[in-house]
Amino acid sequence: MEPRLVGPGPYRATRLWNETIELFREGMPLRRHRSLFKNYECCFKASEAVDWLHELLRCNQNFGPEVTRNQTIQLLKKFLKNHVIEDIKGRWGKEDFEDDSHLYRFPPSSPLKPYPTRPPYRKEVIKIPDWNVPEAGTSQEHIPVKPVMMNSEIWFKRHSIAIGEVPACRLVHRQELTQANIEEIWKSMTLSHLQKVLGLNSVEEVLDTKLVNPKHIVHNVYNVNKQGIVILEDKTKELPHWVLSAMKCLANWPSCSDLKQPTYIGFERDVFKTIADYYGQMKEPLLTFHLFDVFVSVLGLLQKNKKAIEALRVSCLLLPPENRKKLQLLMKMMARISLNKDLPSLCDTAGTRTLMVQAFSHCILCSRDEVDLDELLAAKLVTFLMDNCQEILNVPSSLQTVIEEHVVHLRRVQSFFPLFLLQIKYADADTDTTLPAPSFCRQISTDECEYQRVTGSQEPLAALLEEITMNKEISVKDKKKKLKQVKKILKSLLVFSFQPCACKGFYIF
Repeated sequence: MEPRLVGPGPYRATRLWNETIELFREGMPLRRHRSLFKNYECCFKASEAVDWLHELLRCNQNFGPEVTRNQTIQLLKKFLKNHVIEDIKGRWGKEDFEDDSHLYRFPPSSPLKPYPTRPPYRKEVIKIPDWNVPEAGTSQEHIPVKPVMMNSEIWFKRHSIAIGEVPACRLVHRQELTQANIEEIWKSMTLSHLQKVLGLNSVEEVLDTKLVNPKHIVHNVYNVNKQGIVILEDKTKELPHWVLSAMKCLANWPSCSDLKQPTYIGFERDVFKTIADYYGQMKEPLLTFHLFDVFVSVLGLLQKNKKAIEALRVSCLLLPPENRKKLQLLMKMMARISLNKDLPSLCDTAGTRTLMVQAFSHCILCSRDEVDLDELLAAKLVTFLMDNCQEILNVPSSLQTVIEEHVVHLRRVQSFFPLFLLQIKYADADTDTTLPAPSFCRQISTDECEYQRVTGSQEPLAALLEEITMNKEISVKDKKKKLKQVKKILKSLLVFSFQPCACKGFYIF
């Protein structure tokens, strides 16, 4: 079984977990070992497992050469805890795995992680909401064309405005585009773009869209300073001053003007530990638990550098503003420290770049589920973020332009097409007559147009003529007067009739 690239999509972390287990069980060499004067068949030493699995992960394009030996040991600890392996006496779960000569074996059957059950998702692109709140269960793309069925009296009252017989009508404007409408448009178009970049049938495969707050997206786009860093309205959610000063100190080393106290040997290590401890005590990672599957899915695009950058730019817009700001400041610091050759070594056992990834991966991305590859996945994502932070943590200008133009278009429609934003109530009418007003037009066939012409005009007109001629209570004089009115209505209908288009079809609003 050869390692394969696991692309973006639902349950990517689970798919990677199961594939890694299968590769490990299939490829790990098993042989006879002797321990305490006793021979054991088909087993392996702990150190042998670390060597073999470490090489497997480094050569696997889903993880890469950045995987450390310590990360491999942590994964084997999870394997032992979840009975992927057991010690030579059949013990697992509460035992601890160490990089030593202890003997282990595979149980008869290795439990693969089951795929979570989620409600069925819609296999469609997210709809962009109109400024009017639609009724539940309706879709503006497939509004059925229903002819208005009217008797002769209602038809006469509706069309008598054409001959000036209605003295007045009441015009009621529909609800205008509100801030809440604009926020929902930002949410739907952002998620739609993310879905397209990830190549998913539905973004709900990797994200519960109900948990996405549109206010966060709008804030992250518009409330930024000249450097692109988010500006928070709630100052209590800012980084503590002492943490920010420590970050500036290391980022600008050796000129750390914010810290006035004298330095000493090991001072920079203590400053770094202060920053790492602060970020390490957070209860939830910066990329939040509910966005874990989104960012893991993006990892499947790292082979396509530009797509991965775009997916991360959009995904980071979904973060709460305080998380986005902390992530921006942290990644900028990590990137500058990694490139700063004047900064003394911060660790005796690891290089500065490796230390950055090891120290902050868990506070940036992790899952709620301990049975996961989150350490490896987080390390890969953080490495990519650190190398491309300037592009990723800026606002995606192309997406911003598209959404802003759409909002401007909606406002333009409201001002240029007021007819479709009105409700008309005729004088002496028992009910309101509301013109159907979707915010778009669509082409219909000639047969459908003919059907609407007959049912909407000819049938009520025939009923009206029959009522006038057959009604014995109406005098001859009144009949002649009403027939003249019908004649005027017929003329007005000829003026406002539908015209065929160049596509040999008709358009209806």
